[in-house]
Amino acid sequence: MKGSINNPEGIMNNKKVMVSGCYDLLHGGHVAFFKTAATYGKLYVSVGRDESLFQLKGKRPFLNEKERLYIVGSIKYVHEAFIASGTGMFDFEPDLIRVKPDIFIVNEDGHNQDKEKLCKKLAIEYKVLERVPEPGLPARASSNIKKEMRFPYRVCIAGGWMDQPWVSEVHPGSVVVAQLWPTIEFNERSGMATSSRNIALELWGGKIPEGDPVRNAKLLFGAENPPFAKYISGSQDQIGLLVPGISRLYYTGGFWPEELNNCIDPNICEWLSEVLHFVPVDPRPSGYDPIAIKNLDQQYVKELGDAGNLCWESILKRDVIGLGRSMTQSFLSWKKMLPNTVPDRVLEEMTTQYFPFYPGAITSGSGGGYIVVASEKEVKGSVNVKIKY
Repeated sequence: MKGSINNPEGIMNNKKVMVSGCYDLLHGGHVAFFKTAATYGKLYVSVGRDESLFQLKGKRPFLNEKERLYIVGSIKYVHEAFIASGTGMFDFEPDLIRVKPDIFIVNEDGHNQDKEKLCKKLAIEYKVLERVPEPGLPARASSNIKKEMRFPYRVCIAGGWMDQPWVSEVHPGSVVVAQLWPTIEFNERSGMATSSRNIALELWGGKIPEGDPVRNAKLLFGAENPPFAKYISGSQDQIGLLVPGISRLYYTGGFWPEELNNCIDPNICEWLSEVLHFVPVDPRPSGYDPIAIKNLDQQYVKELGDAGNLCWESILKRDVIGLGRSMTQSFLSWKKMLPNTVPDRVLEEMTTQYFPFYPGAITSGSGGGYIVVASEKEVKGSVNVKIKY
């Protein structure tokens, strides 16, 4: 007996098989799952409702239920697909009773004891399949694909402003930046390289470009800084956005760093993710000029560049005390060099609420954005971030 479009393997039985899921951003792993499930009988697929997914996950799926149903129903291994009749975690239960399958199949990620108990109650065989991709194809998960589609941010941890030639030509020094997973949506004008990120989204449509990340950072730098630009965006923004992990950039008076050191050690990146805490504050006002006043004394610039070096050394040693000191030193150097980058209200908040109680802190942006605190203990009102490596 030849396989038909609904029974491609030529299965010679009349059993019914049912599966359920979101099936958002359908990928090869889903198709492989359907293919294997269809070897047990005619495959019925329950597709989760938009509203149920929103209630369970706090966000709506990338593709709406009609589109997901259309795609799933078009797959040759699927005998019938339908939108789930129920709600919540067990939105498929009414359909399980209606379809009366012989077997209900889940993959390892979807297995739980309550599903198994429900099937036992309804006298339905319950089967758990391993997540096995087709030969030659990568293992996929929708959650990982969504992460890959979301463009990172960057945080400057210490030494900020050293990437401007008019600063580093006074005295060379280092900037330390890290690429961040977009676990939260950072505010505009908050020192998180959002302007550079917006241009990257125009260029690459939200997907991290393939190829050498340093070369891609140079392309982004060029796109953001055309010949007629009045203000040149520092290259720490583009490098921080596109180079994974933590980077130390050493500037000697040029637009591009003379040295670029990088760390993608998982232990170090995870440690840094744990000890950096972001406290939201008001972003800088529109039209605010952080560099209207410049006091580029060589000693001030040296202190800033040295703070970047200390930051890098401390991160590699996982030394939160040194890390905090480098962040505070950067912040106080900014106040001396570029007073408008540290308004008095921000300085007062830092000196009364953060410096006395934590190893150190810095602001993400000039005049506002986020207070970034180095601490191995919790910081009230903060959110944690995830270093991408």
